[in-house]
Amino acid sequence: MLRTPRVAASVEDADGARVPDGDAQLLRLTAAGDRLAFEQLYRIYHPRLTRFLDRMTRRPGLVGEMLNDTMLVVWNRAASYNGRCQVSTWIFAIAYRKALKALERWDEPVPDDPSDDERESPDADPEQRLAQAQLRSLVIDALGALPPEQRAVVALTYLHEIGYREIAEIVDCPIDTVKTRMFYARRRLRILLEGRL
Repeated sequence: MLRTPRVAASVEDADGARVPDGDAQLLRLTAAGDRLAFEQLYRIYHPRLTRFLDRMTRRPGLVGEMLNDTMLVVWNRAASYNGRCQVSTWIFAIAYRKALKALERWDEPVPDDPSDDERESPDADPEQRLAQAQLRSLVIDALGALPPEQRAVVALTYLHEIGYREIAEIVDCPIDTVKTRMFYARRRLRILLEGRL
């Protein structure tokens, strides 16, 4: 299971007092204007949001902009976080909305960067590496053919190992809608990949 990287066991607040670590604590400190806490949040969420936004939009050149827009909202609205969900859910929901807005502006898909974040086995021979690259390309193309709402559910489930209940909060819909999106996404992927694997 993928885990959010943890920061030091404690951080200092604006008065220099040591406080327990955790995303919620970092967000509270950020709401109070603590730039160091915000930097730590940024470092924690940067890799996860980058992967999510890249898979969601298939626009590698815009991922950095969307990520920065997301984190700017976190900085400006940290005080509005009410604690009813996990901090990661709140941040991913912001990123999801930013990705949907980006997709509304640009509707032409961009091919994925061949230097994907998936690592090949160092022991793999050239034929195995080629087969892995071809398989990865097929799956990425099939994911790109899904509607953005289905692509988001698949990415959050399989890349970030987030449960349906939390995904429902991120994409702001009922849990049954998330399950339905996953059902249709799997069915569409099966059709797109049939006979090609």
